[in-house]
Amino acid sequence: MHVPLYQAKADFFRMLGHPVRIRVLELLQHGPVPVRDLLADIDIEPSSLSQQLAVLRRSGIVVSIREGSTVSYALAGGDVADLLRAARRILTELLAGQNQLLSQLQQADTTAAEVPAAGSLLTGRGSPRPTP
Repeated sequence: MHVPLYQAKADFFRMLGHPVRIRVLELLQHGPVPVRDLLADIDIEPSSLSQQLAVLRRSGIVVSIREGSTVSYALAGGDVADLLRAARRILTELLAGQNQLLSQLQQADTTAAEVPAAGSLLTGRGSPRPTP
């Protein structure tokens, strides 16, 4: 059975859609990392980390390397690191746009607070009542 490319892409992004998996991939960008170091960097139970590593390994994104009693993981290729860098650039642009919008909204709120409501100067509406 043939899977359409858009479906394969959706499955791929769904597989990446877990914070622990993303964190593992970020940690592996600079080379192989022993499981004990992954556990030290990620506050997670060993069994949960093992499950997430198994998902990444089954997908072919990471490979395991055994050296004696030490098991390390590494990215299977550099494209995943490129994808993570692209995601950071996209998020940076999105957040910069949101910060710009937030700044404009705050500026508009400040300006609106300084300017009396329309008609309040002419009718006296909106001015405080004198205290008796």
